This record gives sequence, structure tokens and C-alpha cells, in this order.
Amino acid sequence: MDFEALHSANFKLLDDTVADWTSMLGRLQTLKQDARDGLQGKARKANWAGDNAVIGREFVGKTAGEFGDALTQATSIRNIMRDTRDELKTQQRLLKEAVERGRGKNLTVTASGGGFIVRENPDKKAPGGQSDVNGLRDELQGILNRATEIDTSASTSLKALVDLTDHGFSDAVYKDRDSAANAVKEAEKLAALAKKKPEDLTPADFDALNAGLGKYSGDPIFAEHFASTVGAKGTLDLWAGLNDIQKNRDVFPDRHEKYAELQKNLSLTLASATQADTPEMSRWKYDMVSMADQPLSKNSTTFGAQVMSNLMRWGNFDDRFLKDYGSKLIEVEKASSGNGRHTPMAWTRLGMDPYLNRTGSDSGSDPMVGFLAALANSPDAATDFFSDGFLTKDEDHDFEEKGKKRELSNFDYLFEERDWPPEVDSEQEDSIEGRNNLARALEAATTGHPAGELPTANTLPHNEQQAKLVTDIFQSVSEKPERLTKNGFMSDSMGQIAAEYMPDIHRGLHPAKTDVATLFPVAGTQASLSEQNITRFLYTVGQNPEGYAAINVGQHSYTSSLMEYHFANPKAHLSDDNFSVNDNLKKSIEDIARVSGEIEGTIGAGRAYANEVEGGAKDEEFNSAIESASTWVGSGIGIGIGLATAPAVGPGGAIAGGVAGTAADEILGTLTEGLMKDSTEEVIYRNGKEISDTKESTYKLIEAAAQKAGESSKNPSPHIVSAAATAAESGFTNAQSMVTDYCNGQGIPKQLEKEK
Repeated sequence: MDFEALHSANFKLLDDTVADWTSMLGRLQTLKQDARDGLQGKARKANWAGDNAVIGREFVGKTAGEFGDALTQATSIRNIMRDTRDELKTQQRLLKEAVERGRGKNLTVTASGGGFIVRENPDKKAPGGQSDVNGLRDELQGILNRATEIDTSASTSLKALVDLTDHGFSDAVYKDRDSAANAVKEAEKLAALAKKKPEDLTPADFDALNAGLGKYSGDPIFAEHFASTVGAKGTLDLWAGLNDIQKNRDVFPDRHEKYAELQKNLSLTLASATQADTPEMSRWKYDMVSMADQPLSKNSTTFGAQVMSNLMRWGNFDDRFLKDYGSKLIEVEKASSGNGRHTPMAWTRLGMDPYLNRTGSDSGSDPMVGFLAALANSPDAATDFFSDGFLTKDEDHDFEEKGKKRELSNFDYLFEERDWPPEVDSEQEDSIEGRNNLARALEAATTGHPAGELPTANTLPHNEQQAKLVTDIFQSVSEKPERLTKNGFMSDSMGQIAAEYMPDIHRGLHPAKTDVATLFPVAGTQASLSEQNITRFLYTVGQNPEGYAAINVGQHSYTSSLMEYHFANPKAHLSDDNFSVNDNLKKSIEDIARVSGEIEGTIGAGRAYANEVEGGAKDEEFNSAIESASTWVGSGIGIGIGLATAPAVGPGGAIAGGVAGTAADEILGTLTEGLMKDSTEEVIYRNGKEISDTKESTYKLIEAAAQKAGESSKNPSPHIVSAAATAAESGFTNAQSMVTDYCNGQGIPKQLEKEK
């Protein structure tokens, strides 16, 4: 920065700019509030159905979110501008003070060609002579250097912030210029370490890289600058090099126990980086996809995808990048497996291949494992991926249906047909990671939120792709239950899927299909589920403790909320014009209770069968799983509420007023905390070995749900409550017949066999 420019700077324009941005923040805050409470709030209440309930709400939700991002970005820009102005004013003050001190020592400072000259006054020398001249010169130059750094870093920070997105606004938050500028500096420093040759890396380099990525992985400017500076090839070389113990002789022996931590930190950083739309990151993503099917070097047997997939097990990666990357993986998968005829040879681990995954769950040689972990965190990308085609009828393959070649989607291939490469974990046991990640990715793909999370008020209604995928899952498990029974660890995700599709399941089990729209209202697209497929699916998942618990808690949450909705809106479902409103309400509650009883009877039979096969100790696992589901209580939304389905939405998708989910919270508290007891003074569902005990637990809890629903809506009816209990018992009994009819090939509890 020029001496004269700083010395004579007028900061009024910068003051006005900061003031304008500050004023803008107030207006944007109002717009954000209006968008959230007005635009988005009205969209939730709009009488939308079908695709419009999904597409319309999604568009409005994203639009409303943009106002929030605009406020965030404007705040960061104002903060950087304000901080830059204040720091430049400080440097100007220091500059003028130094010049004045120089005058006191008989020194004169004059501007010259953008710089400055310090001289002693001709008529009176400085007390320290040339030493004073040099001292003032160095002080002034230091001030100018600092001002230049402030100005340059502010420009770099603002450009980096604005460049993060091509369209819309960034949600990156920076409280001042220093924090944004430091992100760039740290990225450059750590990128320099990451670009070192593996053999040149030291334990100190490793520690600095690990600590830095751990600290800054969520910083958008840092992540983008780090990834784009290292480059796609550099990213692959870094992780592959660290795991090449022949080359990396210094770091691996001393730091191998920290590798899993670095792997996670690097993954989170790259995930954040892929969200940026800068030209540099666009190039990074293109190069990474291009190198997925390429060996790392001329003599390497390791493909780019085998490295990258292990660096995407954590974090939310860009959907477009995941789609392109997944398409490339499928392309290689088809070529190296003979279109699915055998194990994909490209991913089979050879004896000298490095361990690219350091979590202990698998070696990392099969890139599909890490990629599926990424999909589990990115619902939209997961939905698209599983819906895409794997093979057409015209391609060369051996998959047939009724004697003719069939089409396979990516879901069909991965869930039903793939010959998974053999993998072991760190205990040398067969690895479950691949199929477990597959289940988690399917959970995200069908529910619209990351696996392991619960729906929120902003979770969109299910769309056509999601509903079709759920239909395919139920059909597949119904066709071959061993797809789950041999991989029981997948059932927790399957149970969560079922829990969040309770309206669809209730519709599928309700015998009168003509009145389901008002009895079990659904916003969005309904999954088409047959009674047989529902029964087989629920019975299969019910044999796993986590799957059973998810369905059990989800069912009671949905049933309680739905009953509360109908009690609060007794005219919502008028099944018979000749009935009074109260009679119609009674019929509605009975129908809900009957289907709920069928669901509980079906999963209860599955639980009983698991106890017979594996012994009574299994019962404790089921009880423990129910208790662990207590996180659902008090969430403010039950299964269905967060998805804009029955409890919150009336006929055609209109939001029902006055339904706060209070009945659901009370019922779930009773269930998960073991507060309610049956007639034998046993905690409900405590004894799952005897189906009769499960039946009593079911009808008592559904009876309690009807009572709480009536009370919370200020429309209590003991007559309806009693009818609900009877209907629940009837539904439970009916489920036992359905299990023996539909599930005999899976094996059924001896108790039902005797009854049959």
C-alpha cells in the first residue's frame, strides 16, 4: 500500500459501505422471517396433494432457505468489511503518530513514487542521527506492510466467500476479516504438507495435518482452498502414500493408530469442499470422477475410486458429484463383473494391496462400501442413485424373470444380485460394513433425511422415486426374506423405513381401499404395498431387536398422533353419511386400532420366532432396543408429523390445527420408559416370548393412545376408547392368521403353528 494512500485516506466511502451493509442486514432479517413464517409456513398449510405437495414445498423450502443464506453471507461480508475498515483506520493512526514522533526528533517524512523518504532536518540533526532515521523508516514500512496485508487478505477473503457459490448464497459464517483470511492461510500451509512425497512426510507433518483438518474441516473457504490447492490427484496420492508402508517408513510406525482420525477429518474437509462452485473445485470434481477407474500410477493395482471412496465415509458431499461418481463406479462394476455375473474383479483385494480404510470395519478395497456411506448422508443423491438403471433387457446378462431377461436398477443389483467381494474386519471376522452401509443408504434414499436421524418439520413428503423404492424393498424382502434374515444388521434401517411409511402401511392393510384418503391422509406419493408384502416384510424385520423397536415405536407414535388428529377433527373422515359424527369418529378410531393391532401382531410374531430360534435371552435385546428408542420422545414430531402426513395434515394435504403430538409423546414415554404394566403387573412388551402377553401389551397401549388422544383434543369418549381396545385385539388376532398364511415358508412361532 502506498504511503500517501494510507496517510491521506478518507474512509467515508468505506464507512458508508459498512453502514449500508448493516442496514441491509435488518432488511434481510425481516425477509428471512417473512419467508420462514409466511412463505414456508403457508406452504406447509397449503392444500397441496400429489407431486405438488413434494415439488411445490421443496421449491418454497429452498427459496425460503436462500433468504437465510443471503442474511448469513451478507453478515459475513459486513463483518469482513467492518473489520478491514477498523484495522486500516488503526494503521493510519499509527502511521500519523509515527510521523509526528519523527518530527519531534527532527525527522521529515515525504511521499515519493508510492513510497516515502525519511530525512533529518537540514537545520537540526536527529538526536540519534542515522539510527533514528533507520528506526522511523522501518517502523513506517512495517505499518505499510501490515496495511497491505489487511487490504490484500480482505480482497482475497471476500472473493473466496462470494466465489463459493455460482448461484444463490453461501451459508459460510465469518465474524471478522482475520477468521476468513486465516482460513486461506491455514489451507495453503496444510496443502503444502499434503503435497509432500510420502517418503518425505514426518510424524510432525502428520500431526499438523491431522490437527489442522480437524479444526477447519467445516470451514467452507478453508475446505475449498485446501482441496483445490492439493488437487484431485494430490488427494489420492496423499492417502495412498500414507498407507504405503513401503514408502512411508517414518509416519506409519508412529502414527498408524491416528490414521482413522485423519481419514475422518480429511473426508469431512473434502465433503465441505465439494459444496463449493468455484472453477477450481469444479475441476477437482471432474478430475476425481475421471480418475476413479484409473490406476494411481503405471505399476499400481489400486484404482482412484478405491482411494477416494475411503475419503467419503463422513460428511455431506455435493449431490451432483456423488451422482457422477456413482455412475462411474457402476460403469466399472459392470465391466469388471461381467454385467453382474460374478464378483467385480477390480475391487478384489490382493495380498500386497494397502489397507485404505483405517476404521477396522473393512480393508477399503471395495469402493462401493465407502460410496454407500456417503449416500447415507446425502438423501437426494441416494434416491437418484438407487433409482437409476443398472442393466436393461437388451444388455448381455443372465438375470431373468419368468424366463425372460429383466431390467435391473441399481437397487435391484446391490440389494438382490451383487456378489460382494470377500472382506474381513480388524478381528478377522466377515465384514458387515458393505451391506450395512447399503441399508443405511436405502434409509436415506427412502426417508429424505440422513440415516440415523429422525424426520423434522422440514422433511418433505415422500416423492414418487422414494415411494417406488420402498415398494421395491418390501417386494424384495417378501420374495426372499433371507435377504434380511441372513443380514440381520440391516434391519435397524429397514425398521426405520417402515416406521416412516406408517401411513402407507396402514393403507395397505386396511381392507376398505375406498376411504383411506381421509382415514390415513398422505401428502406426497403413497408407496403401493400389498397386504402379503407388508406382512412378510414386517414379520422378517420383527425378528431383529432394532428393527422390531423401530416399527413398534413408529407404529405407536403414528397411531397416537393419528387418533389425536381424528379426535380433534371428527368430521375429517365420514365413512357413512347415515352415521352421526360421533359414530363416524368411533368407526375411524376402530379402523386405526385394528390395523395397528395387525402391525403389532405381525412384528410380535417375528419377535416370538426369534426368541424360539435363538433362546429366551434374545428377549432382553428386544426390551433394550425399545428403551433405546426413547430419543423419539419429546422430539416435537412423531413419525408422520415431520413428514407432513396424517397427524399434521388433513384431507388433500391441509395442515390440521391444534395437533401438537402430545398424545404421541405421552404414549412413547410410557412405552420406552416402561411406565405401563399389563394385568400381571409386567411392564408392557417385557415378555415377547408369549404372543398372548404381546397382545395384551398392544391393546392396552392402543387403548391408552385413544384415551390420551381424546383428552388432548378435549373430546374424550370412554365408549370409543373401549371400542379401540377391542378392535386392536381383533387386529392382533387377525395378524396371526396372516402370518401363518403368508410367512409359513419363513418358519413361524410354534405357538401359531399349534393354533393353526
